[in-house]
Amino acid sequence: MHWTWSRFAELRTDDLYDALALRGRVFVVEQHCPYLDADGFDRAAWHLLGRDAAGTLVACLRVLDAGAKHAEPSIGRVVTAPEVRGRGLGRALFAEGLARCVAAWPGRRIRLDAQAHLEHFYAGFGFVREGDTYDEDGIAHVRMWRAP
Repeated sequence: MHWTWSRFAELRTDDLYDALALRGRVFVVEQHCPYLDADGFDRAAWHLLGRDAAGTLVACLRVLDAGAKHAEPSIGRVVTAPEVRGRGLGRALFAEGLARCVAAWPGRRIRLDAQAHLEHFYAGFGFVREGDTYDEDGIAHVRMWRAP
């Protein structure tokens, strides 16, 4: 897997297109969730892109700067392509993104607004649930934190 970690302004046009296409394919089409993915926060984010040996984007996430949406840095838009699931790529993606967060914001807690069915997955990385389940775009979510 080849990882790239870029600010929005550093993304190549193809990188941005591929990321938006993958997010749309999973979050909008697969999860049947019509929502506005281009929410204005991509510009204030780091983008972690994972490409396979053929150069196909198969995994990505974004990390919003502290203060962009929340007081803390926050990880979101975590996605892997359906055809590569079950191979540990989601764990590799999230571990890489979390390591980049810790390096960029040492000593800060990190926020995650997770789909509720993935709470156990994120707990495996040290995230702890806070509060009740809430609805976001028709999908149950939970707020989670990871202490420094």
